[in-house]
Amino acid sequence: MDREIKQGYYTGERPLFGEHGLIIRDTIFTDGESPLKESSDIRLYGSMFKWKYPLWYAKDIYAKDCTWFEMARAGVWYTDRITVEDSQIEAPKNFRRCTGVTLKNVSFPNAAETLWSCADVTLDHVTAKGDYFAMNCSGLNIDGLTLYGNYSFDGAKNARISNSRLLSKDAFWNSENVTVQGSFISGEYLGWNAKNLTLIDCTVESLQGMCYIDNLVMKNCRLLNTTLAFEYSTVEADITSKVDSVINPSGGRITADSIGELILERDKVDPARTVIICRDSADNGTR
Repeated sequence: MDREIKQGYYTGERPLFGEHGLIIRDTIFTDGESPLKESSDIRLYGSMFKWKYPLWYAKDIYAKDCTWFEMARAGVWYTDRITVEDSQIEAPKNFRRCTGVTLKNVSFPNAAETLWSCADVTLDHVTAKGDYFAMNCSGLNIDGLTLYGNYSFDGAKNARISNSRLLSKDAFWNSENVTVQGSFISGEYLGWNAKNLTLIDCTVESLQGMCYIDNLVMKNCRLLNTTLAFEYSTVEADITSKVDSVINPSGGRITADSIGELILERDKVDPARTVIICRDSADNGTR
C-alpha cells in the first residue's frame, strides 16, 4: 500500500529524494532544491512547490490542484509519464526533455521557455503566456490552447492543434507535419521554413505569413489583414476571404475571394507554376 503524507512541510535539499509509491496531500515544498528528484509513482493533491527543480528525473507522476510558484522554476525536467490537472504553474522554464506529458486545465502565467524538447505531449485547455513555448517538441496533441507569446512551436514535429487561439509572432518556424484546425492565429511571419503545414477552418492575421514553406495546405481559411503572403512557398490554399497581398509563391494553387495586390517577379519565381483564382474577379481564371 502506498504511504500517505498529509499537510507536510519540507525544507532543505532533496527531502524526498528517490521516494517511490507516495500519496502526497496538501503539502508544501519550500526553501530547498530538488525535493522529489529521482522519485517515481507519486500522486500529489493540493500541494505547493515554492523552490527550484522539484521534479527532475522522475517517473509516473500525477498532480491535481497543485501550484508551482514563481521560484519553482525549471520544475519538471527529464521526467517521463507525468499528468498535471487543474493546476497553476507560475514558474518559467517548466517541462524540458520530458516524455509522456499530459496537461489538463493548467495555466502558465509565465511560460517563457516552457515545454522544450518534449515528446508525446497532450494539452487539454491550457492557457500560457510566454515566448518560445513548445520549442522542438514532437508528438503534440493539443485542444483548447490559449497562447500569448511569440516564437511558439519552433521546430515542432508531428503536431495536431484544434480549437485554439494563438497570439504568436513567428509561430511554427522550422516545424514539420503540423495540422491546425478550427483555430485563430495572429502574428507576423507565420510558419517560415516549415514543411507540411496544414491549416483547416482557421482564421489568420499575419504580415508576411506563410512564407518559405514546403507544402502549405489551407482549407476553408480566412485571411484578415494578411499581406505579402506565400513568398517562396508551395501552396494549395482555399481562402474564403480577400487576401490583401500575395508575393512570389513558388508553386501550387491559390483560390481566394479576391487578392488586393498580386506581386509576381519573373526574375525570382516562375509565375506559370502557380494557379491563382479569384472568385469575385470579373477576370477570374488562371494567372
